[in-house]
Amino acid sequence: MTSVQPQPQPQPQTRTPLYGERKIADSEIICFDNPSLERPYEISIEFPEFTCKCPFSGYPDFAILRLKYQPNLKVMELKSIKLYINSYRDKLISHEEVANRILDDFVLAVNPNWIELEADFNPRGNVHMVVLVAHGQRIEL
Repeated sequence: MTSVQPQPQPQPQTRTPLYGERKIADSEIICFDNPSLERPYEISIEFPEFTCKCPFSGYPDFAILRLKYQPNLKVMELKSIKLYINSYRDKLISHEEVANRILDDFVLAVNPNWIELEADFNPRGNVHMVVLVAHGQRIEL
C-alpha cells in the first residue's frame, strides 16, 4: 500500500512593488514657471506606447497620444507627465473617457491658454478609433 502525502498549498506571495511601479503609483503632474511669458508658443509631446484596458473585455488597448498645448503661466514637467500617463496601464477605461480625463487633469494642473489631445488607438477587430479633445482658444503663431 502506498501513501500519498498532500502537497502543501502555495501561499500567496506578496512582493514589494518595483521602483517604477512605486513612482507610477505616486505620480502627480508637476509644473514649473513658463520661461517665456512674453511670447506665445506651442509645445508638442508624443506618447507612442500608451496603454489602458477595455472596460468591457479587459483586453489591453494601445494608443499613440499626441499632446499639443500653448502654455499660460506654467509648463508641465516631462517626467511627471510620463509617470502620470503610465498610471493608466492597468485601468479599465473607455477610449472616450481616458482622453477626456487626461485632458481635464492637464487643464487642472497647468491651466494652459489652449490644449489639444489626440488619442489614436490601434485598430482592433477592423475598427480604428481616434479621439480628439481640446480646451481653450488657440493663438495663431
